[in-house]
Amino acid sequence: MIQSGMAAATVLAASLACGYISLNAQQRPAPEVTIGGTDLGGVVTSRNGAEAGVWVIAETTDLPTRFAKAVVTDDRGRYVVPELPKATYNVWVRGYGLVDSPKMKAAPGQHLNLTPVPAPTAAAAAEYYPGVYWYSMLRIPDKSEFPGTGPNGNGIQAVMKNQHYWIDTLKNSCQSCHALGSRGIRTIPKEWEPSGNSTQTSIQAWTLRLQAGQART
Repeated sequence: MIQSGMAAATVLAASLACGYISLNAQQRPAPEVTIGGTDLGGVVTSRNGAEAGVWVIAETTDLPTRFAKAVVTDDRGRYVVPELPKATYNVWVRGYGLVDSPKMKAAPGQHLNLTPVPAPTAAAAAEYYPGVYWYSMLRIPDKSEFPGTGPNGNGIQAVMKNQHYWIDTLKNSCQSCHALGSRGIRTIPKEWEPSGNSTQTSIQAWTLRLQAGQART
């Protein structure tokens, strides 16, 4: 009986010790990031805590050409942007689920902790996603919609005889010249909205855009 009680006490003590260690580890702030004289470093935290796997971008126009360098934070939100030429940099954070943080001025050799803001909505977060994310959401017409019946039918050109033809054209013709999924392609330019009418369909808007002629590069 005495041995059982001692065993239980030992288990309880060990549990309390583990709980203390775990709590202490959670509450302990990230250690100061060690940097050299040509580095920028710090910790990225939001209201959700340390931000792991987000980009920290340092950019400057002080040099003969525009210069930018980006790194990714570790699992404790720490970062080091190494070996930067002497200049004043704009430094900010970009990451999935965040909106871009305000750009902070910094110089090599400086510690700079950054505080990004979580995106208020899923739509706001998606604005920063790469074009391929949006491209992947493109609805492929069902096989039953081919061959196309033209503008007075289902909107698919009659030359599109089958779904394979449509996909091949999209990937090897459209995508070859146009960055499908990028903001400039997935949104309707206001210049092509008649009298600012934003209720028109994307087909109507892009018909106007195409009729306007080739855009300059």
